[in-house]
Amino acid sequence: MIRIAVLVSGGGTNLQALIDAEATGALGCGSLVLVVADREGTYALKRAQDASITGCVVQRVKGDRALFEARLEKVLSEHAIDLIVLAGFLSLLSEDFVGKYPQRILNIHPSLLPSFSGKGYYGLKVHQAALERGVTISGATVHFVNATPDGGPIVAQQAVSVLPGDTPATLQRRIMEEVEWVLLPRCTREICQKMEQSMNIEQVLRHKKYPGRGLIMGLSSGGSAVIAYFLMGRSNNSRNRILALEGDTVKTEAFDASALEDPSLIIYHPLRMFGSTVIVSNGDQTDTIASFLTEGKTFEEALETRYYEPDEPAYTPRISGIFEMGNPLSYTLSILKREEGTCKREFFPYMEPRVGRAHLIHTYEDEGSPLPSYVGSPKEISLDQDIEQFSQSLWDSLDTENRIALYVRYTDLDTGSFKQKLINKHTR
Repeated sequence: MIRIAVLVSGGGTNLQALIDAEATGALGCGSLVLVVADREGTYALKRAQDASITGCVVQRVKGDRALFEARLEKVLSEHAIDLIVLAGFLSLLSEDFVGKYPQRILNIHPSLLPSFSGKGYYGLKVHQAALERGVTISGATVHFVNATPDGGPIVAQQAVSVLPGDTPATLQRRIMEEVEWVLLPRCTREICQKMEQSMNIEQVLRHKKYPGRGLIMGLSSGGSAVIAYFLMGRSNNSRNRILALEGDTVKTEAFDASALEDPSLIIYHPLRMFGSTVIVSNGDQTDTIASFLTEGKTFEEALETRYYEPDEPAYTPRISGIFEMGNPLSYTLSILKREEGTCKREFFPYMEPRVGRAHLIHTYEDEGSPLPSYVGSPKEISLDQDIEQFSQSLWDSLDTENRIALYVRYTDLDTGSFKQKLINKHTR
């Protein structure tokens, strides 16, 4: 999911086009999570309220753009915004501000850029200038924002004819209805799709308070097979854990054995080896999978015998993965979760892993009561860091209150040797 903030100064007709697009699924992986107005009383904030989108005002400070932008940056950071869309936003943004969001700020301008652009060209003034020039076509442009007003790279343009008898108001209305309200949602969707394909682990996890336990498999940009497993917890019993190495396997242990209450769902081997195959899971299904492989059976057959965890009302999903590092190279992720009173078993095979790409699955979407199970396919992430950098990025992405432990392994596919990184919140 790409988290979108829309910045507005007026009525918000383009905002409404985005809201309507999201309601029909036309924004794809884009999600409108914040509307920011630079002045009080804008009708755009009423549109946001009606759509149950968080809205706020960050007022311009006369003579102090740096203070205004600092406040704006703060609210964008608080909402973990991935993409900013300017929809009738009249405040000019500094080079310093836009430089912090490269290729992440979209604007729509009511002309075919570079015509009728720059300082002073907004609203009806654009259309008045077009009519005075005597042009026969006009239109709108979606572009990325840089330090030059209306001067950033063009994403898309669409033209309309200027009709005899057009006034600035009629031309404006036709361009909005025929172009702006179609072009902006379409471009936003396309940009969100591209962004999601290149998101790193921090962008995916930083806004989640409680994704639970998570599993990542993929190939680093250097061609190493990457496996990562993280633990989070909310109860004292769940938080009383560390990850520990045991030969070439990994196990969970109680940090304080005297305080351990119920080990049944929290003490297990999250990682085991079977030849050149690595098995990872968030429970004792690791052992089930290893046992089935020993008998010549499959990963899928093993998990057909298992169910989600019986911890009502959460019914924590069981997530598992198998990374086969032979020839051919492949990995498969799985989730077993409760859905309409039954166990839904989903498998996600990746038969041709791509260098620099990985997939993440975790037990919960986020906080909730009861905790909502993960929905959809595993998230694809970019993986262009070495083990130290990636481990630290992943650890830093997890909520500091709820994170417990992290294990990361990078395997050289030519030699079979591996590097590993272990991070525990509690240390002995």
